[in-house]
Amino acid sequence: MSRIYDTVVIGGGPAGYTAALYAARARLSVLVLERMAAGGQMTLTGEIENYPGIASIDGFTLGMQMQERAEHFGAVTEYTEVTAVDLAADPKRIDTWSGEFYGKTVIIATGADPRRLGLAEEEDLVGRGVHYCAHCDGRFYKDKTVLLVGGGNSAAADALYLSRVVRKVILVHRRDTLRATKIYHEPLMQAENVEFCWNSRVAQILSDKTVTGAILENTQTGEQTEVACDGVFISIGRQPATAFLQGQVALDDAGYIVAGETTETNVPGVFAAGDVRTKSLRQVVTAAADGAVAADMAEKYL
Repeated sequence: MSRIYDTVVIGGGPAGYTAALYAARARLSVLVLERMAAGGQMTLTGEIENYPGIASIDGFTLGMQMQERAEHFGAVTEYTEVTAVDLAADPKRIDTWSGEFYGKTVIIATGADPRRLGLAEEEDLVGRGVHYCAHCDGRFYKDKTVLLVGGGNSAAADALYLSRVVRKVILVHRRDTLRATKIYHEPLMQAENVEFCWNSRVAQILSDKTVTGAILENTQTGEQTEVACDGVFISIGRQPATAFLQGQVALDDAGYIVAGETTETNVPGVFAAGDVRTKSLRQVVTAAADGAVAADMAEKYL
């Protein structure tokens, strides 16, 4: 059997590395399993200016600094993909591409990925005009025009936020009315700088190094229209990274781990931190807070 760690942290974003930092400083043996690079979704943000105590920093650099501090106190990082877990086992088993790992406690911090439109050019334009977090990147479009794609509660809230920041918001929705709850409808309709493109979808994002516009297609007639804009914000939901957890911990209807402010799941010794758990606000600072709580709870469990 491989070494049994006091705590295995699945996910190396702000929640995961904060948990690793706090657990390692408490003299627990800590393993972080990360599939790509330190920082998680945070690395897609070109500038973070709302993290307390830091004037401005890019997400990649902040992620690397979080990793460095956790490893300074003894946390170990293994870059691999988690394929399955047995959280009822003693010790708990985590299967990965690199083999099996074992932990007396497990902190799940795998985050949630924003849903993509699925356009060929979309990935190349992330950070160059295509964004998935209005609160993170909206301020860069002061006095500019942006497209906001979506029609649910998150999209409506993002559109309202952007309307207070940018010159003009063009809300693109594939239906003829918002799916968002009624509380959002009146404020959006009253916002003078919000324009609606109903029964429409983004067929193509236009660019010249950065976003310059989009081709909108009417979902009923197929007619296409070119619209000029400086940025595209996509708010069509998130997909929690919990596929490997089916049958292991309680998930809500959207696939997020059911865990409250203590980060405790329904499985003893298993905790959920950051965007992967049910919560009202998903930001770097709330993910870090979750990580600290999860590490404290894991220490108490042990």
